[in-house]
Amino acid sequence: MRIIPATFAILVALALPNAVFAHAFPRSSMPPVGATLKTAPEAVVITFTEALEPRFSSIQVTDASGARVDTGDLHTVDGDAHRVAVGLKTLAAGTYKVTWHATSVDTHKTEGSFTFTIAPGP
Repeated sequence: MRIIPATFAILVALALPNAVFAHAFPRSSMPPVGATLKTAPEAVVITFTEALEPRFSSIQVTDASGARVDTGDLHTVDGDAHRVAVGLKTLAAGTYKVTWHATSVDTHKTEGSFTFTIAPGP
């Protein structure tokens, strides 16, 4: 009866939590995706669905001309490997692109980008 062990193995695999096969994706960000802000943030913080390996992850922020405006100091927030941040230089009004590359602790890689805008002053 070789069918029973094979069936059992398939059922066990299907019963495993989805997290075993998951990748790290942004759950939230500050500033929020697509936001228009009245004041410039001092950092970009992204909270991921899985813990990251910060040494193999990055967040880059660029202005409309493509120049980097982040400080390159990616770090976890309060020691939480789900939350990473990068500092920002002083930002003027305009639209900024955040490009992230995440390597979760299980070595799965994901990447993406979003924008936020700083509105001109009054």
